[in-house]
Amino acid sequence: MTAPAEPATGAVSRRIAIHNPVLLVVLAVAMTAITSSGFLVLAANRLVSGRPIALWAAAGPLPTTAIIMIGAALLAVSLLPATRAVHAIVAVLAVLLLLSSLATLGLAGREIAATAGRAARVSPGAAFWFVAAAAALALIDALQRLGAGPALRLLAVIAVGGGIVGLALAGTFDALSIAREYATRRQLFAAALLQHIALVAGSVGPALVIGFALGVAAVRSPRLQGPLFAVLNLLQTIPSIALFGLLIAPLSALAAAVPWLASLGVGGIGPAPAIIALVLYALLPITRSTLAGLAGVDRAVIDAASGMGLTTRQIFWRIELPLALPVLLAGLRIVVVETIGLAVVAALIGAGGLGTFVFEGLGQYALDLVLLGALPAIFLALAADFGLRILSDLLPARVR
Repeated sequence: MTAPAEPATGAVSRRIAIHNPVLLVVLAVAMTAITSSGFLVLAANRLVSGRPIALWAAAGPLPTTAIIMIGAALLAVSLLPATRAVHAIVAVLAVLLLLSSLATLGLAGREIAATAGRAARVSPGAAFWFVAAAAALALIDALQRLGAGPALRLLAVIAVGGGIVGLALAGTFDALSIAREYATRRQLFAAALLQHIALVAGSVGPALVIGFALGVAAVRSPRLQGPLFAVLNLLQTIPSIALFGLLIAPLSALAAAVPWLASLGVGGIGPAPAIIALVLYALLPITRSTLAGLAGVDRAVIDAASGMGLTTRQIFWRIELPLALPVLLAGLRIVVVETIGLAVVAALIGAGGLGTFVFEGLGQYALDLVLLGALPAIFLALAADFGLRILSDLLPARVR
């Protein structure tokens, strides 16, 4: 007796399988945002709330069709079996989706601004941010599934970064309000960006030296670990604004008592308290990663090196430190990204940096001015994280 034939719907359901649910969810959220929110926001001036404009109303049929077709292609690819070729196609389509949405944003903004009046402001809407985020997440997911090495990651960054720079040089974004804010503050922006980088470098450098020394001391003296990490954990619980405020009084008194310190710029406000606070916040991850990296070195390797006649100093520099380097770089990545973000808050005590635009924009209820400070800080953090990841990947295989 033959078994009954399986219903056709069961065979079809097995054939239509979702092989990349992450991509499917990301695209579903992006497409929902396109149909339910504005791709652009038009405001009468920089201080009032604007009205959202849908993608098809802002850009017209051709750009809208292009974005939807790329999204549909990504959706179709998510149903295919996972192979390297499929992941590569996803990466290419994600780059195309990101660049096409940026180009559409700029060109549509130019058309709308031309008829909206001189004081009008055109800003990215919620739909654009969702589409851009979906494209970026799809690209990151594809690179991870490909097991991308430094060369492929660098190629992806060049493709995205080169496309954005090309669009900017072509004047695609000139009509957007954030570009107009930048145009009126070009010199101030350059100075703020350099000041922000200086704050990060001036705090990460000393924190790296101090935290590394504390981590080595904790490895050599295990009894020190308890009180040391108790103090460092306590520092992490203090809100950044509170810590900046707590440093104002003692540094002001120190500057008054020691005039030559005041001549060097030490005072209750300015870069000095900002750098001290940022150093204190960076100590815990650097110390912990140093301890984890050195403690994770196989004891048999150390014993073998000792048996070969190497001194304690030679073992540390030639064996322990190189083997602990991947963990140290991972901790450094965390510190740099965290410090770039915290340095924004340092503008509240006169330290300057990109936070100046963030808080000025908040005070004026000008979102585009906030973005002028926030977006470069985000890009700095991403660039630092990417660079340190590449550095970690370039370490010799025996170290990794």
